[in-house]
Amino acid sequence: MGLFDGVLGGIVGGAMMSVVNHVLEQNGGIQGVVNQFEQKGLGPTVRSWVSTGPNLPITADQLHQVLGSGAVQELAQKAGLSVPELTQTLAQLLPQAIDKLTPAGTIPKA
Repeated sequence: MGLFDGVLGGIVGGAMMSVVNHVLEQNGGIQGVVNQFEQKGLGPTVRSWVSTGPNLPITADQLHQVLGSGAVQELAQKAGLSVPELTQTLAQLLPQAIDKLTPAGTIPKA
């Protein structure tokens, strides 16, 4: 994940960089995250993060729904945050991270 670390380091602080990396790793990378969001009915939202246009927002509740309670609890523990703090912060950072990792508007091949 060295490339991710370099790209994400500019927008995400230490513990949250680890959380974003973990979300990407546990869900099959960028394509896996996109698939997760599409399966939960948030395709236009997640595709906006990949595209070169503006990023559509996501709520903490939507993020919790997509990732699942178990994963969110685990991530909150790793980050040393409460679940609401984690989901609120991740709802702000994940769109930016996906956007930065797809600068040409396409998902890089793994």
